[in-house]
Amino acid sequence: MQIEEIEKFLDKKLPKGQQVKIDFKKRNTLYGMFIKTEDYNELKSKNLWRIVVEPRVSEYENSKDINLARIFNGTEFTRLGAQK
Repeated sequence: MQIEEIEKFLDKKLPKGQQVKIDFKKRNTLYGMFIKTEDYNELKSKNLWRIVVEPRVSEYENSKDINLARIFNGTEFTRLGAQK
């Protein structure tokens, strides 16, 4: 996916802090939460996104430790959807 598509989804269709279903081209689907850190704009310009995967979301919400997040390349995304 392109930067603009991902950003539009995050800005328009997703309440802050809601988890997202992320489908990939070559890996299994995962659920997680996009987070904004100090390097958000720099990463976004390279189509890289910091995501806390589902098993670690509650731990992240308590600690706000960015080391719980992983960085994913947006070009590998095929579809984003809000988790129900």
